[in-house]
Amino acid sequence: MEQATFAGGCFWCMESPFEKLAGIEKVISGYAGGTVENPTYEQVSSGTTGHAEVIQVHYDPSRVDYQTLLDVFWRQIDPTDAGGQFVDRGRQYRSAIFYHTEEQRILAEQSKAALAASGRYDKPIVTEIVPYANFYPAEDYHQDYYKKNPLRYHFYRSRSGRDGYLERIWEQKAPIPTSATAPADDAALRRKLTPLQYAVTQRDETEPPFKNEYWDNKAAGIYVDLVSGEPLFSSLDKFDSGTGWPSFTRPLTAENIAEREDHKLFTRRTEVRSAKADSHLGHVFPDGPQPTGLRYCINSAALRFIPLRDLEREGYAEYLSLFGAKTASPSATNE
Repeated sequence: MEQATFAGGCFWCMESPFEKLAGIEKVISGYAGGTVENPTYEQVSSGTTGHAEVIQVHYDPSRVDYQTLLDVFWRQIDPTDAGGQFVDRGRQYRSAIFYHTEEQRILAEQSKAALAASGRYDKPIVTEIVPYANFYPAEDYHQDYYKKNPLRYHFYRSRSGRDGYLERIWEQKAPIPTSATAPADDAALRRKLTPLQYAVTQRDETEPPFKNEYWDNKAAGIYVDLVSGEPLFSSLDKFDSGTGWPSFTRPLTAENIAEREDHKLFTRRTEVRSAKADSHLGHVFPDGPQPTGLRYCINSAALRFIPLRDLEREGYAEYLSLFGAKTASPSATNE
């Protein structure tokens, strides 16, 4: 396992997005960048110790790379605010990347430069990139706060201004052109994909209904991005919409889905793309069944299906628990 350390204001709000990623062993809330050893929350929150509230991410680099962690980090913060984050003010709530290695420093600098060049923000990006020096875990009651106190957590998030800001910045604008979201080499993609897969994922085309691979697939498992392998949807959320395309009530991992407005057919629709590979997947409509009321209408040509029995072998073992399984076996599927 390797470590990554990020400061993004209140550490309660930074744990959940990273813990949902495949390849994450644990995420610990704590304090970094200050001069006092073993500080308490009261000391740090006073702004006198020099520490920032941070999360330390322990991750498997063979399953999730540091660039992906950076992409998730930028999507949680306001990188133009030098005085804190949202309702929390002061240096103890600054945004920062504490790099552990020279490679992390280089990737962080490149990612920050790409974000600055994207035109997404009207003000300069001021997030610090500084060497990692120390980390002190926060008190137990701060760990996994979003799980232990969900009502208070969601109330705080909504009132802090964080959610409204992130929605304006990320859901209403195109993905940033970082190395993780930039399209793969076109020639390599043409060699890897069939003509239909290329047309759908790279040229935003739509495959024929009822004549595609997964529209009537009822097997247990997950659907991943054909290009990048990032987990997108689960068979547990799949339903028969009658449209002839695979339909889901919600994403498997929300951070792997990007949405944008689409006016191509002279009407307003919401396009769905994969966050990392930037593949066109389909569209989402507000006419699905409960519990979400949504219908993610997705092209089979943008997906690869991994049966339940193959999840562990293909590196997606953390999703076995969704199906009530600890180890996969052919008898565990409904094929």
